[in-house]
Amino acid sequence: MGLWQIRPQRSGGRHRAGKGFKAALAAALAAGLTAVLSTIVVQARTPDPTPSSAVTGTTIALSGLPVQGQQVMGQILQGGPFRYEKDGTVFFNRERLLPREKRGYYREYTVPTPGLKHRGARRIVCGGQEPRQPDACYYTEDHYASFRLIVR
Repeated sequence: MGLWQIRPQRSGGRHRAGKGFKAALAAALAAGLTAVLSTIVVQARTPDPTPSSAVTGTTIALSGLPVQGQQVMGQILQGGPFRYEKDGTVFFNRERLLPREKRGYYREYTVPTPGLKHRGARRIVCGGQEPRQPDACYYTEDHYASFRLIVR
């Protein structure tokens, strides 16, 4: 029986909720709370530790990068100089699309987009202990929504 089917009992001109109404209201509230809590528990689950399909099997040749990306790769291998203050800072891999590594393993670099006055969405993220000799570099043109392994 739904709440819309339960009518409060009238007594002396005043509305008084009967026992059936109170029980139905309590059941509805309990069901709603259970649904909300189960949704929160499902969303709080830890992600799969393996890299997602956003990287696996997806590559781009160094020569396939935009000209600006090729220039940034050259700057990375030379140790700079870099155009933006954030270039070379730690990338935390919060999206967990790249293989899991210890904090500080990945560094990000901006790939300038012609016509934009801000940093834009394109980045190269490199991983390794030595920034000038990265183990692997990844290109994203959609601000970390997907990555492609750069093949030299």
